Amino acid sequence: MEFNLNPGMFAAQPEFRPIDTSKLYDVLILGGGPAGLTAAVYCMRKGVSTGILLKEIGGQVALTAGIENYMGYRHVSGIDLVARFKEQVLQFGIDYEEGAEVEGIRPGGMHVVRLADGREIAARAIVIATGKSWKRLNVPGEEALRGRGVAYCTTCDAPFFAGKRVAVVGGGNSGVEAAIDLARVAAEVLLVQFLDRLTADRVLVDRLTAFSNVTMRMSHEVVRISGSGRVEAITLRDRSSGREYDLPMDGVFIEIGLMPNSAAFKDVVTLNSEGEVVIDCACRTSAPGIFAAGDVTNVPFKQIIIAAGEGAKAALSACQYVMNIRNE
Repeated sequence: MEFNLNPGMFAAQPEFRPIDTSKLYDVLILGGGPAGLTAAVYCMRKGVSTGILLKEIGGQVALTAGIENYMGYRHVSGIDLVARFKEQVLQFGIDYEEGAEVEGIRPGGMHVVRLADGREIAARAIVIATGKSWKRLNVPGEEALRGRGVAYCTTCDAPFFAGKRVAVVGGGNSGVEAAIDLARVAAEVLLVQFLDRLTADRVLVDRLTAFSNVTMRMSHEVVRISGSGRVEAITLRDRSSGREYDLPMDGVFIEIGLMPNSAAFKDVVTLNSEGEVVIDCACRTSAPGIFAAGDVTNVPFKQIIIAAGEGAKAALSACQYVMNIRNE
């Protein structure tokens, strides 16, 4: 069965109602990736009043070309997996808004979420599941070819480049680890580093240099990604000379880091040095009644299946919290 993931696809469904600013929600979920959508299912199954605010449907998953490590699927595209999540949520009714920009939270006995357009939404409990965002190169061709050779997750997408020519942009730990993963399956791997040296840990650099199919370009940057429907070439600029030149390429992995989408919460909950929301084993943050799940948190191993599990746990903790305060 094939699914299409179109903007506004949730809002077009009768089971989804607009967010009601006059309502006090039991649980308000921020984020529409695996953690947020799973949290929504668990909250609605518990029968609590639930709303969900999301910026982009599916988060990073929707941009992943293929997934082979999510239980129940030998292979599924990111778009199709998000569509399956949507089907699951559609069993219930939920108040929903897509494209919401959360500006902050005013915590208290009743938490208030403030949106960028000035609206405020109140809830007894909040689940932060806003995920992380890949740092982008912001070069021509990157956006148009996302999921068509431009990738950000080697764990998810490396197997689809077996026997291909691929470039990895970034010489830190994530970039070198990506190059190592790709060197095991790709015919050729080119690592492009902006600086004049790799900044990855020595042990990773040693492992990378053991591969004969890896080349490196230091003091270089990607200034363009080209292709008709799929990646076909990249344009590099030598930062020492300023010379630009094209190289044929089947894929580009952009590995210059991830940023937790946590800026709106920095004055409300404790963040670690990486900007991740610090949680305990029950997904509780430092603020009572505010929970967090998925890649925005300090839980290790940023994987879809882990984010979904953490979303379930956060939802159950939030529901328990709501039930407890109702009984007080």
